[in-house]
Amino acid sequence: MEFLSGKLERSDLTCAQVLDGSHLGENVTVHGAVHALRPMGGMTFLTLRMRDGALQCVCDGDLDPSGLQEECTVVLIGLVRADERAPGGYELAVESFRILTTPAAPMPVPVNKYKLKLNMDTELPLRPVVLRNLKRRSVFKIEEGLCRAFRDHLNEHGFTEIHTPKIVHAGAEGGSNIFRMEYFNRKAFLAQSPQFYKQMMVGVFERVYEIGPVFRAEKHNTTRHLNEYIGLDLEMGYIESFQDVMEMEAGFLKRAVKLLAEEYSADLDRLGVELPQVEQIPVCRFDEAKRLAAEKYHRPIRDPYDLEPEEEVNIGRYFKEEFDADFVFVTHYPVKKRPFYAMDDPDDPRYTLSFDLLFRGMEVTTGGQRIHDYDQQVAKMKAKRMNPDEFQSYLMIHKHGMPPHGGLGIGLERLTMKLCGLDNVRYASLFPRDLSRLEP
Repeated sequence: MEFLSGKLERSDLTCAQVLDGSHLGENVTVHGAVHALRPMGGMTFLTLRMRDGALQCVCDGDLDPSGLQEECTVVLIGLVRADERAPGGYELAVESFRILTTPAAPMPVPVNKYKLKLNMDTELPLRPVVLRNLKRRSVFKIEEGLCRAFRDHLNEHGFTEIHTPKIVHAGAEGGSNIFRMEYFNRKAFLAQSPQFYKQMMVGVFERVYEIGPVFRAEKHNTTRHLNEYIGLDLEMGYIESFQDVMEMEAGFLKRAVKLLAEEYSADLDRLGVELPQVEQIPVCRFDEAKRLAAEKYHRPIRDPYDLEPEEEVNIGRYFKEEFDADFVFVTHYPVKKRPFYAMDDPDDPRYTLSFDLLFRGMEVTTGGQRIHDYDQQVAKMKAKRMNPDEFQSYLMIHKHGMPPHGGLGIGLERLTMKLCGLDNVRYASLFPRDLSRLEP
């Protein structure tokens, strides 16, 4: 009888373990995919693509490298030696190898090149193999770091991670940008956000968060829109004001920048990322931000109720030039452009206790304080010509008591896009979904 212990013990080293120098002069075993092969002067230089980086390996004249080809998966055994010319300062002198698999066809694109000169229509259908390019892969390591920082920061502050339904009976945001579907002969929708459910869970856990997909049926074909994206959502109760929510996000951003600098430096370097300044993030009212940008850049205000993309760019530019700020919180958005659960400003009911966070000229977060009083919530629904009877499960929390609470939603791909200097949000999505794309 065999029993499992739950311990996975492997002798193979990771790339980081080879490059930290602790195994210098030792014979070690590594595994990965042959990223590049380069014969030179009786030797063959092999770049091994590993899960945590790329390792330079050398097959000298005594070792016959025949049978090796790009994208073979292999196990290599060799001597770790120092070489200042090698990336990371160390390389593996290969003494033997074992081929695990051999590709059936050559790669359709040269993923071992530093720069892939592909247009988007060529690249996206080839995404499963294009992502093997080290630079493309680094984008999603950065996303991993952002999610790690989000979880770590919120767990440290007493939040509970939740998982909410993505098939719902009503849209949280309303409007036409909602995917309709049939659910066993009933009308249903794909969730525009976890808004209703995370508010419900404030009454249970007080502080909750979720990292999960969000669906928007927006018929936009722009560089900043996706029809499915990943939302970093949080909701917190017993707040003094919506500024508590902004402070929580500011803390997350500080943690993210610190984590990326400490543990993702190779990916940052590969992408040429300049980490943003997060020590002090300015806060400015919506109407004041519009005025400042309009006056400085001589662009008249056309929409008094929302920010146009060009206005976001100008506001970001203004705060960078005036305060060296990469982020700016824009607060007190007009009631007309905020959803029915947004709390009105008691000092001026034309505006809401809400905010957006702009990062390098693009909105990456929307948040604010929610209505927690039952009568106020029903009244606002009716004012927006909504039928409260269609939201009875949501209104149940207001009817039976809720604390003052608020929250936010961050678009992971937009945040990654601006952080990595990408020119299209699709490059920050593993397999983007837009108006024309359902594959791969």
